[in-house]
Amino acid sequence: MTETADHRPIRTFHPRRGRLGARQADAHAELWPRFGFTVEDGDRTPLDLTSLFGRSAPVVLEIGFGMGDTLAAMAALDPPRDYLGIEVHTPGIANLLSNINNQNLHNVRVARGDAIELLHKLAPASLDAINVFFPDPWPKARHHKRRLIRADNVVLLRERLRPGGILHCATDWPHYASAMAETLDADPGLHRVDAERAGRPETKFERRGTAAGRHIADLRYARA
Repeated sequence: MTETADHRPIRTFHPRRGRLGARQADAHAELWPRFGFTVEDGDRTPLDLTSLFGRSAPVVLEIGFGMGDTLAAMAALDPPRDYLGIEVHTPGIANLLSNINNQNLHNVRVARGDAIELLHKLAPASLDAINVFFPDPWPKARHHKRRLIRADNVVLLRERLRPGGILHCATDWPHYASAMAETLDADPGLHRVDAERAGRPETKFERRGTAAGRHIADLRYARA
């Protein structure tokens, strides 16, 4: 999130509403107080990740986790690391909470709100990895300012990674992939590494893109 001259925030996401099914509603009501928290706009109070997870371990942040199936699958296969996901879509949040319960995951926490605000609450070099899988491509030229992967946001993302930490982006929009690569290549504190999926499970958006004949681009960069 950035601000315009009149101080209105420029969102990198669509605030979305959706109805919760009975299972999702029950999961949200029962599990949100234990696993979830809200990121308020303008609140830059530091977030203590050790206190949040109840242990000191490497932390992976996923921005815009959708329905949370990919995050839950990665966390289940990677118990030594903790996974923090942030999303604004309530049904997706509820679905991830249900996955946490069904899979007995202890290394996942869930945030609701603006990812840029969350990043400002995190200490520099506090993250082991950041995953940005299939973010809103904002395809119209007049909306490009809303894209998450922009030079100013990339500086913030990079600063929150530890040295050697990985920023992994994926998209099925070729023009956004090119813009991402140009922006990330230009950042002096990042260098490109192996661009394979590197353990990323296939996502719903990925399947849709593949079915539509779009190439899936994975871009992985390490902090110097």
